[in-house]
Amino acid sequence: MIKKLTVFFIAMLFTMGAMAQHSDEGTRIRQLNVYQDTLKKLGRKIFDEDLDMERKNANYAYIRLLTSALKVNNSFYYKFDSVKTMSVITAPDNKFRVFSWFVKNDDGSYRFYGTLQMNTGGPLKMFPLGDHSPLIKNPEDSIRTNREWYGAQYYNIIPVNGLKKYYVLLGWKGNTIESTKKVIEVISFNAQGEPEFGQPVFDGNSKTRQRVVFEYNRQASMMLRYVPAENLIVFDHLAPPDKKMAGQKNMYGPDLSYDGYKLKGARWQFVENIDMKNMSSEDDAKYITPEPQPKINGIRKPARGK
Repeated sequence: MIKKLTVFFIAMLFTMGAMAQHSDEGTRIRQLNVYQDTLKKLGRKIFDEDLDMERKNANYAYIRLLTSALKVNNSFYYKFDSVKTMSVITAPDNKFRVFSWFVKNDDGSYRFYGTLQMNTGGPLKMFPLGDHSPLIKNPEDSIRTNREWYGAQYYNIIPVNGLKKYYVLLGWKGNTIESTKKVIEVISFNAQGEPEFGQPVFDGNSKTRQRVVFEYNRQASMMLRYVPAENLIVFDHLAPPDKKMAGQKNMYGPDLSYDGYKLKGARWQFVENIDMKNMSSEDDAKYITPEPQPKINGIRKPARGK
């Protein structure tokens, strides 16, 4: 009889523990849902507000709210996928994920914001990203810390195994009223577990680069994407409409030919004149320059490319 009662009470304890755990999980999801809904509203203000100060104030609130959301237990696996003004990409090995977004300035330039969230399984560990783009004169030549970030909004992440594992990020980087940029970035982690951006792994095309930066006319649309089956990052070859405009990057655009970087070992080798006929075209138009749409009856339509 005593043995049966013991088994019964143990079973009851397991059941109560499971119910409590389920209740905690429900509370956690509801809490994150509330954060997500507020981030959506603030994100629209960051993107749509006409006044510069209103956009920036919304962004400061956005940063504080996102930080609070990430402090929620097990927030790493919450996708925030309905917040369309923010990019969230997760490393395939689930080691970390990157949040990135931008605020448009009145002069047509952009300031980028973001953070790295590490998958600790416990208390929040994150590395805020500070955009130092205006101070970086030769962006292809330097390794940067998270506080000296060459800002961008990322849309793809590619792990590379070598003597030191690293990850390649593809990103959109609005620039000025005349030109747009895209970037192939590298992120790795040092012995202290801190992120480093940039690594000299892009060979050819006249030099070895820490990262690759493209600049082209704002009205143009440039393809930059990864083809997993080929271990290839492929992109439009950019050229001026006239040889007399060589060097004027704000006049450059695709010339209907394609180049790329092919992964060989743990390095990327530049390849010219790639045949795109047999490659799928998904992601071709990702992250064209986004613009707020005209308001109709006081309501702004969603922006293209988002």
